[in-house]
Amino acid sequence: MVEDVGTRARAPRADARRNRDLILGTAERHFAEHGVSGSLDAIAKQAGVGAGTLYRHFPTREALLAALLAGRDEELIARRERLRTASVSTAEALDGWLGAVVMWAGAFEGLPEPLREATTTSASPLATTCEGFVTTTAEFLEAAQRDGLARSDIRPRDLFLAALATSWVQGAALADHASAAALSALTRTGWAAPEPPRPARPRD
Repeated sequence: MVEDVGTRARAPRADARRNRDLILGTAERHFAEHGVSGSLDAIAKQAGVGAGTLYRHFPTREALLAALLAGRDEELIARRERLRTASVSTAEALDGWLGAVVMWAGAFEGLPEPLREATTTSASPLATTCEGFVTTTAEFLEAAQRDGLARSDIRPRDLFLAALATSWVQGAALADHASAAALSALTRTGWAAPEPPRPARPRD
């Protein structure tokens, strides 16, 4: 019997896709339970693949995290588009976007740290992801600045880092359920432009 060459060529690719999806699903659960410092070897074992298979797909922890976060892009893109078209002020749109970043960075315990590190180097697989978020933050910030609702000296990179810091606070030992919201409000007072003084009321 002559073997179908096309079938033989497609099989490894199908196996590779299946292994990749299996690793991602297992990593999602493992990081949700143990944080981003969880063992990659343990993920491979739980997925039923060899460590070499995991590292062929994801050579580093950052590469695995980047793939997991890419799977959440659709939700964030939808949030961004809703904010772009919402009947709210540009300051409220910026605040809403920063809130979305806080939630995104809090997907797994410890995630803000590798994201922060990625902003210092282009070598990390997470660097492109972070740059995309900084670019979107710049879009919302510049709109608020044009409307006089955000201070002109605020930089989008600093706001992105502030959102990462807020997300990190959620997992801090001293934090409670109100800590992240309190820090977000404090951050907003830092970037929001001061309200113009109200005209004095005429005396009777």
